[in-house]
Amino acid sequence: MSFFRSIATRYRKQCETNETHWDEELRTRYYKANFNQMFQSIEQILQEGQSYKITSVSKDHGEISAEINSGFPIFLIATIITVKPYQTAVDFHLSTERFSITGAGPVLKKEVLRLYEKLGQAHTYIGAGKTGKA
Repeated sequence: MSFFRSIATRYRKQCETNETHWDEELRTRYYKANFNQMFQSIEQILQEGQSYKITSVSKDHGEISAEINSGFPIFLIATIITVKPYQTAVDFHLSTERFSITGAGPVLKKEVLRLYEKLGQAHTYIGAGKTGKA
């Protein structure tokens, strides 16, 4: 990663996962689960976490939004998409309005990785990026 990219990333106020993200840790992750299982797992993780407050649930759109208040106010949108039977993709979009001298980017990325880790404990991880290939 170039120096300028790392500085720009550090001070971003949003962090988003996607299929082709330049940061391999922030690529869409795939799990061996159906849509309902994954949706329920994410909802449960957010309900059980003390710093999470679910603000909206739309099973029709495959989205759950929540506020995270762990010293740094963050807004989260989790998107769940069935790719094949028992192969489900999960993406996260986190954002904050708060400015930090040390940068919000690392805090947001850490939260994404923490959520992916919890999902990996509940479901078999298949891979990341295009069609689940790591």
